[in-house]
Amino acid sequence: MSQTGMNRRQFLQSSGVAVAGTVAAVGAGTVLIDANGAWALSLKALDEHSAKTLVQLCRRMYPHDRLGDVHYAKVVEGLDGKAAGDPATAKLLAEGVAGLDQAVGGVKWLHLSDGYKLEAMKRIESTPFFQTVRGAVVTGLYNDPNVWRHFGYEGSSWEFGGYINRGFDDLAWLQDV
Repeated sequence: MSQTGMNRRQFLQSSGVAVAGTVAAVGAGTVLIDANGAWALSLKALDEHSAKTLVQLCRRMYPHDRLGDVHYAKVVEGLDGKAAGDPATAKLLAEGVAGLDQAVGGVKWLHLSDGYKLEAMKRIESTPFFQTVRGAVVTGLYNDPNVWRHFGYEGSSWEFGGYINRGFDDLAWLQDV
């Protein structure tokens, strides 16, 4: 340990969370930790498999190479919060993940190839489960200011006088201005 305290590695080793991709039981919930240790998700209603499946499902629904899984995990965290407060949502998500796992030959969706994952998604796209997750991704992902910067969106402008005063007329991106 250094004079200034613990470094990240020492903290993880001493806290018992040194293994990446781990799930730990915490009280009544579960903590899902990213394989790289970059983020963690505190779950109240979802189990490890459901959370991992939903993170990847969200990414497949709205794929953006520039976005890390942490942004999709935030969407799943919102779904988990709804499931914790509403047994009907918890049941919908649990049964939806189970249905996704059974959609192609009974193989868990996470273990399928890309083509079969897409096929499984197409089979369930009209279900309430799929539509619930899709709606959560649209609002949860695209309303996140941390995601906006990846797309070059500066956010709302009305409180600053509108876009007319914030570069709307900046045509430096055109060659012949």
